[in-house]
Amino acid sequence: AGVGQGWTNAVAALSAKQQLKRSDLYLQTKFTPPQGQDPNNIPYDPSSTIENQVTKSLETSLSNLRTTYLDALLLHSPYNGDKDDTMKVWRTFESFVKNKQVLKLGISNCYDLPTFQYLYETSTIKPSILQNRFYSESNFDVKLRQYCKEKNVTYQSFWTLTANRKALDTTELKQLAFKKGLSPQTLMYAFMMSLDGHVTPLSGTTDKMHMAQDVEVMNRIIEKNEGEEKILKEDEMKFMANILGIPGL
Repeated sequence: AGVGQGWTNAVAALSAKQQLKRSDLYLQTKFTPPQGQDPNNIPYDPSSTIENQVTKSLETSLSNLRTTYLDALLLHSPYNGDKDDTMKVWRTFESFVKNKQVLKLGISNCYDLPTFQYLYETSTIKPSILQNRFYSESNFDVKLRQYCKEKNVTYQSFWTLTANRKALDTTELKQLAFKKGLSPQTLMYAFMMSLDGHVTPLSGTTDKMHMAQDVEVMNRIIEKNEGEEKILKEDEMKFMANILGIPGL
């Protein structure tokens, strides 16, 4: 509800010349199964069918976000570890796309390549997003990221800084960050956005200064003129991957 109130308040506060439209925003949310919900704040009846749970959840999200559509809707994780239940959720998701209530679909917390492949191959509307923690326990999703690259699926990383604090605190990475005019944290984001060409690191900061720094490094990568030197050269990418412990780069 806070996000919906925030962006609608911003629209009201801006002058006509600075008008903010819904299409200027990217709104993404998740459907979370009952076992992942706060039992005191479930936005649907957990005793109802999976299809009804998903539908009610979307209705609540649209109302809270004060919008008629979502740019992306993600399944929080494979549903109960059950392929049939996961596909029930996904078929309902697909109906939202057909009704123009959702533009793109994805899944989160899916670290098993065969599970993601099954979802991709079985679905009518393919997942456009895989959102996972980027950490050593999953071997940094090397095989999953390769599959995403082959299928043109955006890999969204979260817990990107928290899970890699030791590496970011090394003298070597701090020196490289200083050389690039970045903090170790924004250097990590630059690394992620240069990795495989389809990775989007998610920033969870609520600090305005840190968010401005994150946006700045993003713009340096996105708005780079053709032929201009990249923030991180190939040998620097390999250097960072070695310190982080990412295999095969």
